[in-house]
Amino acid sequence: MSGWKPGQYSVRIGGAPAVPPHLASITPADPAEAARWQALGDQLRLSGDIPGADRAYARQIRATVSAPDLVRAADAICETRFAEADRDLRAILTARSTDPLALWMLAEVTSRTGRNAEAESLLARCLQAAPGFTAARYAYAMVLYWRHRAVDALAQARLLLEAQPRNPIFLHLKATTLLQLGDDAAALDAYAQVLEAHPDQPLTWMSYGHALKTVGRQAEAVDAYRRSLALSPALGEAWWSLANLKTVRFDDADIARMQAALEVPGLSESDRLQLHFALGKGHEDAARYEAAFADYVAGNSIQHRRAPYDADETTTQMRRTRAILGRSFLAARAGMGSPRPDPIFILGLPRSGSTLVEQILASHSQVEGTHELPHIPALAGRLAGPARRESEGAYPDILAALSPAELAALGEEYLALAQVHRKLGRPFFIDKLPNNFPHAGFIHLILPNAKIIDARRHPLGCCFSGFKQHFAIGQAFTYDLTDLGRYYRDYVELMAHFDAVMPGRVHRVIYEAMVADPEGETRRLLDYCGLPFEAGCLKFYENDRAVRTASSEQVRRPIFTDATEHWRHFEPWLDPLKAALGPVLDAYPDVPSF
Repeated sequence: MSGWKPGQYSVRIGGAPAVPPHLASITPADPAEAARWQALGDQLRLSGDIPGADRAYARQIRATVSAPDLVRAADAICETRFAEADRDLRAILTARSTDPLALWMLAEVTSRTGRNAEAESLLARCLQAAPGFTAARYAYAMVLYWRHRAVDALAQARLLLEAQPRNPIFLHLKATTLLQLGDDAAALDAYAQVLEAHPDQPLTWMSYGHALKTVGRQAEAVDAYRRSLALSPALGEAWWSLANLKTVRFDDADIARMQAALEVPGLSESDRLQLHFALGKGHEDAARYEAAFADYVAGNSIQHRRAPYDADETTTQMRRTRAILGRSFLAARAGMGSPRPDPIFILGLPRSGSTLVEQILASHSQVEGTHELPHIPALAGRLAGPARRESEGAYPDILAALSPAELAALGEEYLALAQVHRKLGRPFFIDKLPNNFPHAGFIHLILPNAKIIDARRHPLGCCFSGFKQHFAIGQAFTYDLTDLGRYYRDYVELMAHFDAVMPGRVHRVIYEAMVADPEGETRRLLDYCGLPFEAGCLKFYENDRAVRTASSEQVRRPIFTDATEHWRHFEPWLDPLKAALGPVLDAYPDVPSF
């Protein structure tokens, strides 16, 4: 559901349905005008033009309100003067604290400016005042989804579908939420319902392709992505989705179509950057490495501009972690968290071989693979409190103030949040979020019997693989070679600290060692986890579980060795990365003295 934002009324299919009282819509000031802008927004949204749809939906908001103060705020939203709209709407709510339109509009502003926690609170208040406000309920569901509250988002989607069971946007929301919850069969059914009635929606075809890829139906996924592109030839995400399968090779006609798409007037930055990443993959497969590198640089440059990254901030935060989580600090709190041993955390950097480790373990009869769960960073973020920058938050220093009961409660809360993803009733489950590595000490405190596995790959192989991978969110350090090198170096330094203060607590899997000796490394991995050896772990590629990462198709094949040295094709352009890595590069797989 990439790029979908709140601020939309429902799409009405086949005329206005009968709406139960608790979902009756607020009547727009100018119903005809609001309906026209809604229809345009829906059309643009379904064609993949997210910025255009946002503009149309802003005009729909304008046609909905009539009070002069709300009109002024709506005009500011239409003109993307969000700071002004924010100020005016807060003033309105000071006088009229339960005005549902003002609450809805302010939630739109806060969500569009990246403040979804506040948007959630505003929309909850809005729906308390006006339970039948359909647009606000949809916005609320979307914010819940973005905040990884999938169970709650699904409940809202079902409420919306009670009123409009064939509404494609609500079905799309339901399907995407089910996919996040791991209910893949139900998600596929929901997407199929949309496409059966409305086969001309490129975004739904693309999302359907994502779901098919997740469950390993690759040929059907390719067909779905191709159907999406037939409807919207410049849809960058669909091109990148094909490239991201890693097993699809673009032919000359595909390359020409992508290059033509880059010339489409008004092409969005999102489409442009994803087209560059997909073209890079196409050129790389054809051994045109210089052209491939140029496209990777072009895509990363756009993304770096859209999501600025401060390497100094990361270094500062990791130093804070080392300063507070020392040997004596951890020893004084030994065994204070939840004693349950259920989780197996696989962490490190993206593109480090972590999905391979996950697939091997998930092929064991006692282990369930879930996916990259967001709960550890969310708990850490809550402890940090509101702060403009991560280094200005209360985490990790606040860990010193937590009582044994509070540490145990955090561990139990994590387990409760993860429970919804556990479908098989196995005693152990995997959380494979790479970004958990800064929180390895936090994990140790709240879940002292959990297993922690650090998946590590050669710094040039890992970092360049990250550079050519388009990450939609969460990996802003990957958009620049120097930033990548610094981040990898900070990661190695922090994990060396955890090795020193928590000896034996973290098991390290070196990707190249796993490729060279799969059975030996798998046996060592299982020994660390306290699990008996099972031959099925060596046939991980026969496991038909859903896999949601960029390596989903690679781990459905036996281990191959060609990826370990593939970065060498691009070595002439990697000097900034090498310089940033410094002694970490020369020492690998050992760790230099810091």
